[in-house]
Amino acid sequence: MGKRKLAALEKVDADLVNLQYKIRRDPKSYAQEFYDQWLAYDAQRQIFISSPSTASTDDLKKFHDLVDLIAHVADLYPDLTGAYPDHLKELLNQHHAILHPELREKVVGSLVLLRRKDVIDSTSLLTTLFPILISTPSKTLRSLLYTKIISDLRESNSKSTNHRLNRTIQTVLHNLVTSDRTSTKGMWATRITRELWRRQVWSDAKPCDVMKEACLSDNEKVVVGGVKFFLGGDKSREEFEDESSDDEVDLKRVKHQSGINKKSKKRQKAYEKAIDKVKKQDRKKSAPHPLNFSALHLLHDPQGFAEQLFQKHLQNTKNKFSLDNKLLILQLVTRLVGLHKLTIISLYSWFVRFLTPKQAQVTSFLASLAQATHDLVPPDAIEPLVVKIANEFVSEASASEVAAAGINSIREIAIRQPLCMTETLLQDLVLYQRSKDKGVVMAAKGLQSLYREVYPELLQKKYRGKEATMGLRSGETRQRKFGEEDVGGIEGIELLEQYKEEQKAKKLAEQEGLPEGDEGEKKLDDEDDDGFHSDEWEVGSTDSESSGGWIDVESDGEDDVPAKKRQKTGSKAPQLVDGDKENVVAEANRISTLAMTSILTPADLLKLQELRREARVDQALGNRSKRKKELIDRHIDEGVTAEDIELPATLGKKSTKEERVALAKDGKPGRDEHKSTQAIRKSKKEAEGKSSTNKEKARKKNFLMTVGKARAKTKRSLTDTTKALRQHVARSKNGGRRRNDAPP
Repeated sequence: MGKRKLAALEKVDADLVNLQYKIRRDPKSYAQEFYDQWLAYDAQRQIFISSPSTASTDDLKKFHDLVDLIAHVADLYPDLTGAYPDHLKELLNQHHAILHPELREKVVGSLVLLRRKDVIDSTSLLTTLFPILISTPSKTLRSLLYTKIISDLRESNSKSTNHRLNRTIQTVLHNLVTSDRTSTKGMWATRITRELWRRQVWSDAKPCDVMKEACLSDNEKVVVGGVKFFLGGDKSREEFEDESSDDEVDLKRVKHQSGINKKSKKRQKAYEKAIDKVKKQDRKKSAPHPLNFSALHLLHDPQGFAEQLFQKHLQNTKNKFSLDNKLLILQLVTRLVGLHKLTIISLYSWFVRFLTPKQAQVTSFLASLAQATHDLVPPDAIEPLVVKIANEFVSEASASEVAAAGINSIREIAIRQPLCMTETLLQDLVLYQRSKDKGVVMAAKGLQSLYREVYPELLQKKYRGKEATMGLRSGETRQRKFGEEDVGGIEGIELLEQYKEEQKAKKLAEQEGLPEGDEGEKKLDDEDDDGFHSDEWEVGSTDSESSGGWIDVESDGEDDVPAKKRQKTGSKAPQLVDGDKENVVAEANRISTLAMTSILTPADLLKLQELRREARVDQALGNRSKRKKELIDRHIDEGVTAEDIELPATLGKKSTKEERVALAKDGKPGRDEHKSTQAIRKSKKEAEGKSSTNKEKARKKNFLMTVGKARAKTKRSLTDTTKALRQHVARSKNGGRRRNDAPP
């Protein structure tokens, strides 16, 4: 029997891809053909639903193609295909476990395509896919559904934040975690929340509540997912932001390539596209950074959350989590305690049995203890732990790494609560700077430097240093009491006050050296002169006070005192007194008189900014040692790690030959072949797509090709040489012979 010839209409019906193309171009003309395909789809669907496991390969292939066709053109015939999304949802919900993988993927893709065409909304799509995600045993289907859910949520929030959809999905995730705390289904809630937080699709407090409930789950995997979100979610978000901004365009290279190659529309479009991308990157760099809070700051009740986390997973002896996971939970609890300055007294007594060198990963426990310490923790709760660390780790019989880690951990604790140290223990620890091990010496000297800044009275006189001793004598160094907080004010105002006093003292000295006749003419007026002619710096100022100029407001107590007497009394160093008088003097010295008695002018603010900058430079160069606030506030946002505790021992240890060789090779290109520096540069240039210079090309040119030109140059007259040079200059200004660089 010969092969039957197909008519033209039958060919159109058989080729569904061609039919789809024709329907997209002219929906009205092919309405009947689409109706025929819809009837075929409906019949095939009913056959498939009646016996989905016994369907033949040909039936599956035909049903697959019909589903694909209708999904692409369903928006053109909304009356006829109104039930099509419900058909796909029913098919996927009831038979996703026995569907053929290709047909199952096509059904999911068709639903996503209908969402992109706005045939269905995101809520309908996500509420269909999400129950299947947490119930299906197929790994490939779970991966596909997870990708589609993340993609749809990103697309829905691309132009503007879809608050209604976000609240719906966040409520679903919250209920998923809280409904069954022993199930592993909550893992998908943590994965979706972490990914959307990393991509900054979600950045409010609701995702933090979902992950908070995940941390309080009974399933270990769900708990670890929630804890890692709080410990590393912000860092992964910053890394993702850096990765997305790394693909910068080398505009110079694109311009060079377009100049040396043949001009075409394709290359011109590529060049214009590169210019647009560069402009977009410039706008992104100059745009203000969005205000994104850390997940740890967005928690509603950090005190209650930290207490529940500690009691449920750490204090509970029936908990069977692994040591690594317990350390993660401990790190989160201590980060919350240190960051929000919480009070959990039972936490410090819990640490006692882990502070021994034989404990596995003991440096992580020491780092967590340092994180959990702040200036509002009672010194009585910290002092036994410091003594335990000193007795267990720091002794002449201990290994050098153990002693260095112990002293460094004590220093990290003392940075946050200096009152935890006793005088006897501090003097004993400072003496370890006489050790022969470099790491122990560095740790002991670091502890000594700390207490020179925060509590020099505990040190012996020979260990205090010159600045600490002078500060104690003058009253500048004052030990802060437990619970005492610094009063907020203008940063660096004391620098401006000191500068003004120095300027006044300098002018008073100049005035005393003048003759008596000139003294009255150049007498200083403290109420009008601030030491550096701020009246010359003011914008739009006039002589009259009613015109809106700046007016200095003086306190009532200083009106009767002359300026010279105030200067002389203020320049004297206050004497040390006993009792309440000492506190009064210290408090008076601490509060800035300038901030209390005058309004800062624009010139004052400008000078204050300059003085702050100089102070930061001096601190960076080591010219100033007043780092008290920086030492106490260190690691509040980043936290303390085990590497910080082990750092002195690592620096003091002598490196091996292999480590030194690896350090020397780090950052240098690998040389599989012995090449010169010039050859390496040439290969690097070729890899970047750059050509050789004209001098290099002339060097390689055949000698006989250049002989005639050289002879002609020698025979040229002076007029011809001048003319050639002028033409060369003109060509250079116009961009060369090909005028590649000429402006359009």
